[in-house]
Amino acid sequence: SPGKGFLAADESAGPWLRAGHADAAKIPDTIENRGAYRSLCFSTPGLNEFISGVILHWETLFQKDASGKEMVAIIKENGMIPGIKVDKGYNKKGVWGTETGPLKHPEVATLGLDDLQQRAAQAYAQGARFAKWRNVLQLDPAKGLPSDLAIRDTVHTLARYASICQSEGLVPIVEPEIVPNGDHDIHYCAKMTKKVLTAQFEALKLHNVYLEGAVLKPNMVKPGIQGPKASTELIATLTVETLLATVPTSMPGIFFLSGETALDEDNEEVATINLSKMNELYKGKMPWHLSFSYGKALQKTCIVTWLGKAENKQAAQKALRARSGANSDAVLGKYKAGTCASIGTDGNIMQAAGPY
Repeated sequence: SPGKGFLAADESAGPWLRAGHADAAKIPDTIENRGAYRSLCFSTPGLNEFISGVILHWETLFQKDASGKEMVAIIKENGMIPGIKVDKGYNKKGVWGTETGPLKHPEVATLGLDDLQQRAAQAYAQGARFAKWRNVLQLDPAKGLPSDLAIRDTVHTLARYASICQSEGLVPIVEPEIVPNGDHDIHYCAKMTKKVLTAQFEALKLHNVYLEGAVLKPNMVKPGIQGPKASTELIATLTVETLLATVPTSMPGIFFLSGETALDEDNEEVATINLSKMNELYKGKMPWHLSFSYGKALQKTCIVTWLGKAENKQAAQKALRARSGANSDAVLGKYKAGTCASIGTDGNIMQAAGPY
């Protein structure tokens, strides 16, 4: 839908642990707090003006709020579509014989294909209508990362996942994430993103995935967190040019992940500005909907406003709605930097690392 994107609410632990904020990290990670926070988000008045679907963790798909109402029902009644994360993360021990990358572990393979057919059917029966699966790739030019082995495993796994989901009636979100950790420059990221996406669409074709019934969730083309900085214009240009060179016109939508940012950057604002610049520069030149599927970049100010306190619920919902609206403007290429209130860089710490 024009101007709409996804709310990624699929963290296995409380999303405040990945928000990268000192005060938020102190919120106790209990099932009660996770339920309270997520019901707050899903029931936000008017959220469906900007959010079309919500990606859930398996716990949340079957969870009820404090009043006994199912989370899925809250989402549906608020005019949004429930979705489900179906990958099972990865083991940091990694793939035997691969190099250690910027994440401080070898290249990895994502788990969960063995029982995916059954879980996809269960998710559909519970009300989910789309799914998400994330594979992680690391960049290191000196070590030749990502390796051909890691790329081949990633694209095969994501294609197999996508075909299984479609067989059970779920629209798959395909997420081959190249993480921003490292000191590489933006041009190396562009080169590797192009290589990965080219291989990904070859694999999707091989596995008979119906592209019109799937969407892509890629990384933006950016320099490494410790690498040389790049302008918003260059990030926007290299990202869209890479997508134009690799993504078939039959794919209806591309929904970016926000990714981690440097501690001196405002994750929410940067993600919104980058998306807006792409849609501003390439308006009318792209064959697909270019939008967002953000987690922390939609929720950080909301989380820090809430801080686990029931009395902060309305203020937190206001923050979530505002940032969602800002990203809706970005999908239309109309966001003006600084017009959406943000917690900014105050209290920034490194977010929890690894699979989620």
